[in-house]
Amino acid sequence: MDCILTLVADRRTTALSTADIDTALALSEGRRDRTLSAEEAEDIACPRLPHDRFETIRAALASRRIDVLMTPADGRRKQLLVADMDSTMVANETLDDIAAHAEALRPGVGEDVAAVTRRSMNGEIDFATALRDRVAVLAGLPSSLLEEAWKSLRLNEDARTLVATMNAHGARTALVSGGFTFFTARVAKLCGFSEHHANRLVVTGDQLDGTVEDPILGPDAKLAQLRRLLALDGRSDSAALAIGDGANDLPMLRAAGLGLAFHAKPVVRQEIGNRIDYTSLRTALFAQGYAVSDFVLD
Repeated sequence: MDCILTLVADRRTTALSTADIDTALALSEGRRDRTLSAEEAEDIACPRLPHDRFETIRAALASRRIDVLMTPADGRRKQLLVADMDSTMVANETLDDIAAHAEALRPGVGEDVAAVTRRSMNGEIDFATALRDRVAVLAGLPSSLLEEAWKSLRLNEDARTLVATMNAHGARTALVSGGFTFFTARVAKLCGFSEHHANRLVVTGDQLDGTVEDPILGPDAKLAQLRRLLALDGRSDSAALAIGDGANDLPMLRAAGLGLAFHAKPVVRQEIGNRIDYTSLRTALFAQGYAVSDFVLD
């Protein structure tokens, strides 16, 4: 039994039942290993499953809103967390929010920016080009729009719990975003990340300049940050947990020992095997073998 199958139920709408666990046991030919949270999260020890059987288990439990993840039994707890911000740690797409708040001043800008964001996150447009194009349409608008967007920002459920728990168990934690430092600095402080990295919007006086400073922090830079942080402690990729939702997260998700697609775009769902489709960020802790009694709750 060299792998662990972790079942996590969406506790807002359902509870993990004996029948759910029995279904996974039968399909995986595994054995019950540990209850991580009563009626919510269960570990099952199993052999490494071929892709089609893993997907069969996931499909069998999908109607019950149960996430299914598979990890090696050894080295489950990661020593580095690298997390995306927009639509991962926070519920918002912050650039879209800036544009939405600009609608009264420049009608149509909100949907124009949101449309490019969707194509970029699905991998249809080069990230750097998409970012520059979206920022350009904001030129001349008041920088106070950043504060307006901040007021509407909402952390995703269990964001603080994820970071606080990993911090408490000695992991490095970094927020690495293709968004903007105006937001990452504040979100990092709210959640307790040890550091943050993002793009810098150019502001001249009290207006947005319509440009972003070089170099652009995109997919390759996210991966580079993951590798840099691992190198600080002489660790390999297997020691990292990366979590994100969009195409610009794919390089770091592929490289990390545990890459988690969080309520992800289709292009990411198709490629990343371990996905959080129904549940919250606490599932990233269950996937590492943390029991709910180990959590540092926010």
